[in-house]
Amino acid sequence: MSQSIKASPLQRFLLTPLRKAWRGLTSMRTALALLFLLALAAIPGAILPQRELNESKTLEYIESHGTLGTIMDRLQLFDVFSSTWFTAVYVLLFVSLVGCLTPRIWEHFQALRTKPVAAPRNLARMPRHIDETVDGTPTELGDRIQKNLRGWRTTVRTVEPSSRYPDGAVEVSAEKGYLREFGNLVFHFALLSLLITIAVGKLWGYEGTRSLVADGEQVLCNTSTAVYDSFRSGAMIDGTGLEPFCIRIDDFSATFLPSGQPDMYDAKVAYTTDLSKPGNQWPTTQVQVNNPLRIEGDRVYVLGNGFAPTFTVTFPNGEERTSTTPFIPQSTQTMLSEGAVRVDTPAGLYPTEDERRKHQVAIEGLFAPDAVFAHGNILDSQSPEPHKPSVAIRIYQGDTGLDTGRPQNVYSLDQRLIDQGRLTQKASVNLAVGADTTLPDGTRVRFDGFQRWVSIQVSHDPMQTGVLISAIVMVLGLVTSLMIKRRRIWARLVPVADSGERRTVVEVAGLARTDQAGWGDGFEEQARGLFAEDAPKTRAKI
Repeated sequence: MSQSIKASPLQRFLLTPLRKAWRGLTSMRTALALLFLLALAAIPGAILPQRELNESKTLEYIESHGTLGTIMDRLQLFDVFSSTWFTAVYVLLFVSLVGCLTPRIWEHFQALRTKPVAAPRNLARMPRHIDETVDGTPTELGDRIQKNLRGWRTTVRTVEPSSRYPDGAVEVSAEKGYLREFGNLVFHFALLSLLITIAVGKLWGYEGTRSLVADGEQVLCNTSTAVYDSFRSGAMIDGTGLEPFCIRIDDFSATFLPSGQPDMYDAKVAYTTDLSKPGNQWPTTQVQVNNPLRIEGDRVYVLGNGFAPTFTVTFPNGEERTSTTPFIPQSTQTMLSEGAVRVDTPAGLYPTEDERRKHQVAIEGLFAPDAVFAHGNILDSQSPEPHKPSVAIRIYQGDTGLDTGRPQNVYSLDQRLIDQGRLTQKASVNLAVGADTTLPDGTRVRFDGFQRWVSIQVSHDPMQTGVLISAIVMVLGLVTSLMIKRRRIWARLVPVADSGERRTVVEVAGLARTDQAGWGDGFEEQARGLFAEDAPKTRAKI
């Protein structure tokens, strides 16, 4: 009497639950559910401001929403794509897809090596079937059929005499379209490679953005994360191993359609990988929207542009401070832009730090490349082309917050300083190029003109080529698997019993694994051509 073998506690409470969890995680249903969950998880990242893109705007959002903003911050809703919960969903999806694809790669590899299956017992049940008695022995007809099935993978089997076939029989099994399985194998392998290369690229990749004035003076050197306005990197990048190079925007031009829509951006960029080389010896190249500069494995893109007005502030002692500051466009069709400028006082002009902070100058307002005034003095721009540049500005004096250490929005003044009376408005004027205005204490502010600024992105992805190759191979594999038809043919050759002549009953059946009508209506004629003596013209059609 046999006794049932009891499973060990390790098997019952650890191995079996882990096996079930792994099977559930690597099922296609789970992968689709995780993919949908990942899409839902990305929604807050698209709606809410993200700290890694614009920290000052994120802090303003949190403060304006009070307790709700604090709770949202604790839930990492302002750091969605680097949050713990988003990373967990992403990792689970990656593991699920890898676990789902790996067995299928092995299955397709095994299918690629399989021999044609033996003929079914009842060929008459196949979607395509013929049954005829012809002259010739089973062996002769089997050789003829095998010869006419050139390009097919064939197997000939001899059936021993039995009650069903007293004189034995010969069966021919043939299959075509193994390239379909090869396409499936390539597709799944390339998809797995695509997932791996994307993951590796994210771990060892980074993106940094910076706005540079196109005056041939501002230089960006890829030596530290601190040189960027915003910087995003993978988990394996700490910012200390960046490839050193420098770039400079010498000139920038933008063309627009008659409707005001941007047509093309073209930046003249000087660059070098030798940081000791003088700037006047750097080579130059043209960088456009879809034509980046490739240097040291990185790519430098042009993302956007705008205008940077130049203001000169002359203090009562005659000292001047000139500042060229980017203004952010409010409309790409007119390039009406807004921004803020903060100017510190000259050293030694005022006796104490408190007195110095009371006389700092701040400028906030609008820049119009092609100025037009509505209702007398309301500035607007009628086109993005700089035909008549003008500014409408408010000038403040007081504490601009330059040395407080508190982060500020570079495109606007801190409203709290204004509300607290620490920053007081002294003038509100419209100025054309070369025009100026004088404040009550004798400080003079002049609008000198403008420069163009360019927003550039330095992107590093060590697996970009691998991702491209994987994607191309995946598409080729998919197209191959969809275009190739997998077909099977079986022929059973049974000698006619008690026949004085050499006659054989021939049964031929066909099956298209993905399309039962794969042969069309001409299957019978094509099948007869397999064992006909004049078969060369018909065998190619089968």
